[in-house]
Amino acid sequence: MSVRMPATLAELRASGWTSRSVKDEVRGNFLRMLQAGHELFPGIVGYDDTVIPEINIALIAGHDMLFLGEKGQAKSRLMRLLLRFLDEHLPYLDDPTIPLHDDPFKPITSAGRRLVASREPDDVPIAWWPRQERYAERLAPGTKFADIIGEIDPAKLAGGTSMSSEEALHLGLIPRMHRGIFAMNELPELDELVQVGMFNILEERDVQIRGYPVKFDIDVMLLFSANPSTYNRSGKVIPQLKDRIGAVIHTHYPSDRELGIQVAEQEAGIELGGEWPVAVPHFMKQVLEQITIAARKSKFIDQQSGVSARFSIANFETLVASARQRGVRLGEKPAVPRISDLGHLASSSLGKLELDMMGSHQMSERQVLDAVIAEAIATVFEEYVEEHGLAEIAAAFRGGVKVEVGDMVPSAAYEGLVAEVPAVWEKAFEVNAARDLAVRASCIEFVLAGLYATERISRIQSHGRTIYDTGGFR
Repeated sequence: MSVRMPATLAELRASGWTSRSVKDEVRGNFLRMLQAGHELFPGIVGYDDTVIPEINIALIAGHDMLFLGEKGQAKSRLMRLLLRFLDEHLPYLDDPTIPLHDDPFKPITSAGRRLVASREPDDVPIAWWPRQERYAERLAPGTKFADIIGEIDPAKLAGGTSMSSEEALHLGLIPRMHRGIFAMNELPELDELVQVGMFNILEERDVQIRGYPVKFDIDVMLLFSANPSTYNRSGKVIPQLKDRIGAVIHTHYPSDRELGIQVAEQEAGIELGGEWPVAVPHFMKQVLEQITIAARKSKFIDQQSGVSARFSIANFETLVASARQRGVRLGEKPAVPRISDLGHLASSSLGKLELDMMGSHQMSERQVLDAVIAEAIATVFEEYVEEHGLAEIAAAFRGGVKVEVGDMVPSAAYEGLVAEVPAVWEKAFEVNAARDLAVRASCIEFVLAGLYATERISRIQSHGRTIYDTGGFR
């Protein structure tokens, strides 16, 4: 049964509701959830000991915040999650002449003050602003002063309204988010004039348009995001605005490979079950995430731009989709991703990597991606060699045979490559390679690709097929 909420100023007073600033509201709800042991930032992985404690302190301190980090580090998601610390509903004066959600007890607009002063409390209508509508964000490039601060309305001037009165204004996003949260993405790309307007709001909580100061006691929590390479560049952000931002929250990429795998699996918008299931061996997940790690260290890629987590996520989705296509076409259930499926990563990778023009030496983006993939395979393969010892498996490929693999080669075609599956299969790969043909095919491709990446055998690639020559096996 739903509870009837106060609909007039008199009912609101009788309910015991009290006004508080948006930062006090956020602080109070945050501390209540913290004390109750609630999950504070659901879906955020790898920040428990680094980023989250800094956000917590900033919330308690009542600070406006800047999230500083490279692309794909969950800056926007973190800002949006702060919405959950607002009240579920917030009362406001319900009148079409009031341009924003005015506090019934402390109206800041002339229209709101007139409404409260001219009527009896029983006749002052109250409505309720839902939590999800109290957050707005904007991308800085292309944003104009009028978009987020406001502009003089010519129609109102023609009607005789004074230019210096608030009634002459067409308010932008920030004033309209009075008693809410406003986020500006990519702050350094914001026009300097707009930055000055943001500074006025941070410092004086007022609006100045075309030289006419209009005093508004605007109550808003301001959030910003930026990439360090542009934020720290002289002249991109005015010093006065930097100085007024209460807290800088430094984000980062996953600190280890397993966390990166967890993020990719969590965020990938692709189902592994269903009519055509896909089973992804852990070593394939390791290779996929190692590709991202290698890209973040590559001298051929612009590290100031960064390599987003979306790179990992999109590649995971592509890997699964490639395996599923094979499963459907060849009738294999479940389909198991292989190294040859990595040949399709160009579609989800190219465009997400920005080359370092000094370091790439005229290499194409595809060539850089191929080099990064090869490095990742070698890294993971050598870890398996060191940890488990793959001598028995490697021995199965001796004899100078040529082995053809590919993303559309049936798993059964790999059966004859090894007469007996060594026991180390199971230990090294933690999958039932001995019994599942699709898993065995994936394992075989991993070993062959690893032997090639570590320069133990040769290969020839042509038309989606790869032929490994084990004759030069060392």
